Amino acid sequence: MPTMNPEPLWRPDPQRIAQAQVTKFQAWAAEQYAAPSEGGYPALHRWSVDELETFWTAVTEWFDVRFSTPYARVLGDRSMPGAQWFPGATLNYAEHALRAAATRPAQPALLYVDETHEPTPVTWSELRRQVGSLAAELRAIGVRPGDRISAYLPNIPQAVVALLATAAVGGVWTSCAPDFGARSVLDRFQQVEPVVLFTVDGYRYGGKEHDRRDVVAELRAELPTLRAVVHIPLLGTEPPQGALDWSVLTTADEEPVFEQVPFDHPLWVLYSSGTTGLPKAIVQSQGGILVEHLKQLGLHCDLGPKDRFFWYTSTGWMMWNFLVSGLLTGTTIVLYDGSPGFPDTGAQWRIAERTGATLYGTSAAYVMACRKAGVHPARDFDLSKVQCVATTGSPLPPDGFRWLHDEVRDDLWIASVSGGTDVCSCFAGAVPTLPVYTGELQAPGLGTDLQSWDPNGHPVIDEVGELVVTNPMPSMPVRFWNDPDGSRYHDSYFDTYPGIWRHGDWITVTSRGSVVIHGRSDSTLNRQGVRMGSADIYEVVERLPEIKESLVIGIEQPDGGYWMPLFVHLAPGAALDDALLGRIKQAIREQLSPRHVPDEVIEVPGVPHTLTGKRIEVPVKRLLQGTPLKKAVNPGSIDNLDLLHFYEDLARKRG
Repeated sequence: MPTMNPEPLWRPDPQRIAQAQVTKFQAWAAEQYAAPSEGGYPALHRWSVDELETFWTAVTEWFDVRFSTPYARVLGDRSMPGAQWFPGATLNYAEHALRAAATRPAQPALLYVDETHEPTPVTWSELRRQVGSLAAELRAIGVRPGDRISAYLPNIPQAVVALLATAAVGGVWTSCAPDFGARSVLDRFQQVEPVVLFTVDGYRYGGKEHDRRDVVAELRAELPTLRAVVHIPLLGTEPPQGALDWSVLTTADEEPVFEQVPFDHPLWVLYSSGTTGLPKAIVQSQGGILVEHLKQLGLHCDLGPKDRFFWYTSTGWMMWNFLVSGLLTGTTIVLYDGSPGFPDTGAQWRIAERTGATLYGTSAAYVMACRKAGVHPARDFDLSKVQCVATTGSPLPPDGFRWLHDEVRDDLWIASVSGGTDVCSCFAGAVPTLPVYTGELQAPGLGTDLQSWDPNGHPVIDEVGELVVTNPMPSMPVRFWNDPDGSRYHDSYFDTYPGIWRHGDWITVTSRGSVVIHGRSDSTLNRQGVRMGSADIYEVVERLPEIKESLVIGIEQPDGGYWMPLFVHLAPGAALDDALLGRIKQAIREQLSPRHVPDEVIEVPGVPHTLTGKRIEVPVKRLLQGTPLKKAVNPGSIDNLDLLHFYEDLARKRG
């Protein structure tokens, strides 16, 4: 694997390395905690996993985490699942997120951008005031620590205020984006029984207004635990009967009161995509998220008070929670509410320009769409302030790295990162002091003992294996909601290798320490013992201009055979003729493996995704194996359910 890319695409210059927070942290930790002063990031990472408790002690001190009562030790119990972090400690996430208001009250904490692409600032003092006012009102209507607060909101400042006010009172936040249908929202919110619901009357997307008042009425009717509904008139309508008006709750000049809660007190509930059943309700803690995000955003993303942090996301994706945590490092965060491609494909680059973003995060799919559409970011926009472009959601193909390097800037830090909703963080990705190799994530994260394991549980280097984490991370779930005996939590990550987190991705850890992600291991293509990730196929096939998107499935046959169809959604005007078929097969044969040339190439009307934009491979595989649609997939988790009928019909015809 390392011989594929002998030369890096980018190296940080000595000045950037010297100024990086992780460099300063390492020098300080060497003095204070006997961390290695030489050997750069690889030595620091080795120390961080070998001396796990010392490392996390150093992180809390470096970032001045304010414990209102001290902890007895860093790890009371390090077994997984069930690791106990900082037992005895109390603190509050929102208190840390608003600290910059004391020193930079008039500076922007938030820059809000809608589809006009004109930024609107919210200062640190104004953000703190609104949080104080709303937290007092939540207490007045009886919200107590542990109560769940739900939100059906787009990526707007009110969502950030509501999350921080919830955390301030010790409530448990949970949110869905307003493009989710009622059934999808109820599948999530009914599990946690919220007492408050924040809603909008609708949202704007793609230049159109989308009225959601009927959905809100259905949510109110189906959530009997609600004690209050708060109306945010994004489209200018009056509050429905019995709802509270947002502006009334946020006008007081109140100093926020921060409930001091145990380290493992729930902060929020995130949800798995739920493609094959009810979404898993993943509970993460105030303290665990606080220290993990300080490490990730402060050391890995190198964010601080001078930065502006923009990630294209919605409130239904963990990256929104991650974006809000930019406030922990005193960073101005950019909230964009709208279509990623409105009025044109270059929209996100325009927002990065107009907000002065220093770290701009997006999806790998958006980068590849820009490449295919012939977007020229550096030619058309002033991106001189952008220091880093980060991508996630799926592996960024090598062509995506090269396109960013060529079309944005040759001195651009490209950070492909990979983690998961399950930990609301990254297992591997950005390191400001390391080189970037095409198609590779720079390194595993600090404190994260990331390894690639074979089926027998042995670590492998330069070979494809399962992504495992062999020591606990503070942001691992404290539990799943409605999982009293912990069996669903255990079965999700710990059933393959006891006591070891198995994430469900195929990866290669290279001998130079970088990481390559190959796609989900539960939909891996295994032809004659040669395993390949679906992402590798997509990268090659979707370079062809005729292919808009693709989906590849490998299916074990009852007779011991193996059927591997490739489904292609064609670009307008393209035809799946013999010439295109030949080029698809030739590309896979020559660039990947003759064994992974598909048995059939089938044109489809579209590729189905989860509501957070991920291709759904396993449910399609189940449909093709004859599983009825209702059992193969949770309908409320799919962006276009009609597309699945094609695969269902195909299975019936083949049956």
